[in-house]
Amino acid sequence: MDLFQYDFMIRALIGALVIGLAAPALGIYLVQRRLSLIGDGIGHVALTGVGVGLLLHHSPVISAVIVSALGAVGIELIRQRGRTSGDLALALLFYGGIAGGVVLVGLSDDSSNANLMQYLFGSLITTSPQDVVIIVALGAAVLITMTVFRPALFAVCNDEEYAKVSGLPVRTLNLLMAVTTAVTVTIAMRTVGLLLVSALMVVPVAAAQQVTRGFRSTMALAMLIGLGAAGVGVAVSAEVDTAPGATTVIIALAAFVAIAAGGGAVRALRRRAQHPREVEPPDVVLQG
Repeated sequence: MDLFQYDFMIRALIGALVIGLAAPALGIYLVQRRLSLIGDGIGHVALTGVGVGLLLHHSPVISAVIVSALGAVGIELIRQRGRTSGDLALALLFYGGIAGGVVLVGLSDDSSNANLMQYLFGSLITTSPQDVVIIVALGAAVLITMTVFRPALFAVCNDEEYAKVSGLPVRTLNLLMAVTTAVTVTIAMRTVGLLLVSALMVVPVAAAQQVTRGFRSTMALAMLIGLGAAGVGVAVSAEVDTAPGATTVIIALAAFVAIAAGGGAVRALRRRAQHPREVEPPDVVLQG
């Protein structure tokens, strides 16, 4: 396409593809633990980090990574040790993060609505070369972590008590997952925005689960779907002038609908082939 002759579009595509791979690679563990919405909570905390960066005139991406990582660790410790339930702790994360972010962004010199919107809903075309380096480096770190620690993380997500009995460092693995979730959310805010980041973590995984059974195959297909949705989303948004993040999420949802419908049709055909309907005998006419 002609638009991809520009450097900012190349940077946008690279950032989107990295997030398209990293978000589902992490999301499958969150879905397994039934924490699909934790990305939204950490995204709200990341907005506070963005406000800190704007207020102190530092990189909003770096400050968002630090603040959201601290918030994710804090919420995990509260869940493990405190009396606050997981959903209540997540609600506190939601409200405190968004309130702190709005206040800090308002206090900063660069407090325009446009500046806030690009973090809430993504703004790939404003991605700088420095942002691309950070996204690629941290995205690669997330992918490596999710791949290297896959057996241990799967055990913790599937049955935490059994993982403890097996001698796995469950608390450390939970904290590792919390930090990688925070990192993924913050690097994805330039692609899909903080309010839509959970969709790219969850929707490709949900789509892959429609046609796969094993954990490894589901993870691989989810990453492939995320990669395709991100790439197609950038291309379509550039052609029709829509928001890249929202376009990417819509394409991922369309993929989920198509795969779910196709998988349902295939399963119905298989059941029909395995259990053919009995042919009724013709009516017998008795002659006197």
